[in-house]
Amino acid sequence: MLNPTNTDLSFSPLGDRALLVEVGDHADPATVARIRALADYLARLRLPGVLDFVPALCTIGVHYDPERWRDQSEARTPYEMLVARIQQALPELASLEVSDGPLREIPVCYEPEFAEDMEALAGAHGLSTEQVIEIHSGTVYTVYMIGFAPGFAYLGPLDERLELPRRETPRARVPAGSVAVANQYTGIYPADLPGGWHVIARTPLPLFDSSRDQPSLLGAGDRVQFVPIGAAAFRKLQRGR
Repeated sequence: MLNPTNTDLSFSPLGDRALLVEVGDHADPATVARIRALADYLARLRLPGVLDFVPALCTIGVHYDPERWRDQSEARTPYEMLVARIQQALPELASLEVSDGPLREIPVCYEPEFAEDMEALAGAHGLSTEQVIEIHSGTVYTVYMIGFAPGFAYLGPLDERLELPRRETPRARVPAGSVAVANQYTGIYPADLPGGWHVIARTPLPLFDSSRDQPSLLGAGDRVQFVPIGAAAFRKLQRGR
């Protein structure tokens, strides 16, 4: 159950058209679940002039039209008016249920042609490639946030046996669908992009498509499990898109 009080959340301005609600100070699945529940709740309030809610690792960005929150007496700023309205609603959150996000199974191919950094990652940890695949695909991850590029999901927690700092020299182009790890996260590149993460697999699924009603395949709070497939299955799925 989500049971925040006025002291559980902190607020700060994010320019003159957005504010930041801080929900915690450590990114983990429990914090992500609280953020997702709170963002859904605030969206249901349909507050006037509120344009968007953007969940992040430990925060929610609330984008709004300041003209809809003008205090005629000018005693308070639009930011202060909106914060007061959100705080007013907080006691209702005591009965808000926190649930797991939907589970998404993502087919990925760990074969060498799609896994440029697999051997280096395995060698850095004294593991075989088979062990890396077993560890990486044996975990159910949580989408902590979407960021860096449209549709790029930060997934965690990554097993510490697979943690590596970002590459010293980023690649100019990482192919769309590449599954990679860096520090305590794993993620999937939604398009051909520059990047400094260690590539260990690739999925044939399109992670972002602006023509879809929901452009991003993954959303904050979703759970993800990688399902190993061979190169032939990869190409069959790719052709069937």
